[in-house]
Amino acid sequence: MGQRYTRKQVIARLKKTVARGEPIYTVGVGTGISAKFCERGGADLLSTYPIAKFRMTGFSSMAGYLPICDSNGTTLEMGRREVFPVTKEVPIAAGLLGNDITRDMGSLLDEVKDAGFSGILNCPTIALVDGSLRLAWEETGISFDAEVEMVALAREKELFTHVFCSSIEEADKMIDAGCDMVVAHMGNSIGGSIGAETAVSLDEAVKRIQEICTFSKKKNPEVMVICHGGTVAYPDDFNYVFKRVKGLDGFMGGSSGERFPVETGITEVTQKFKAVRR
Repeated sequence: MGQRYTRKQVIARLKKTVARGEPIYTVGVGTGISAKFCERGGADLLSTYPIAKFRMTGFSSMAGYLPICDSNGTTLEMGRREVFPVTKEVPIAAGLLGNDITRDMGSLLDEVKDAGFSGILNCPTIALVDGSLRLAWEETGISFDAEVEMVALAREKELFTHVFCSSIEEADKMIDAGCDMVVAHMGNSIGGSIGAETAVSLDEAVKRIQEICTFSKKKNPEVMVICHGGTVAYPDDFNYVFKRVKGLDGFMGGSSGERFPVETGITEVTQKFKAVRR
């Protein structure tokens, strides 16, 4: 069974990875088998949440933004029954919907901690939403600030906090709230069978990630910064970004860490079985 770590223990583990000259690699996992083999491959941190569950069921990750499941309840269930039973040492974080108006956030965070999670991630996040829908949400109290408040409360409860941010303004708020790691979010990952088709170029992603990284490190030198999504989808993409963004500490995989390998691997094995002849 997986084990729970204190916030300081998670930070210490991640800082050791950076000190060795290695990138931090964290993955959002939607199945127990993803968690099991990401840990075996050396992942530093795992998160679980319904968005990951949808992509590993064959649907778009974006289905996690629709009202078709109890997001926070599903996260707790995934952790308890799918991820914790098959992991050993890697810290596990809960991807939480900070705008869950049906729950008392303090009580939810206590439940998350008691379940065995070592940290949280603001996922799903409205940092990924723009336009009239974002405006309508913000004007009616369903806001990024609610996610910030959740992170501040999680910090008080000594949970490790890593946070999706799509801009320096969002990073500014999260760092003020005491977050431990900023995840520069470049949008839904491109590629594979159900990935996005619209995303900024890799060079534009480098520029945006650098802006968030530079700002975050200047505001709090202790904050770790990693990147996720968009055109930073495959190891070669991350290699390109990692060599160009000064101060970047690592990468968070979603589809990159579990869906792409499964799509490719199962397709190739099926084709090999079908190629057998007498």
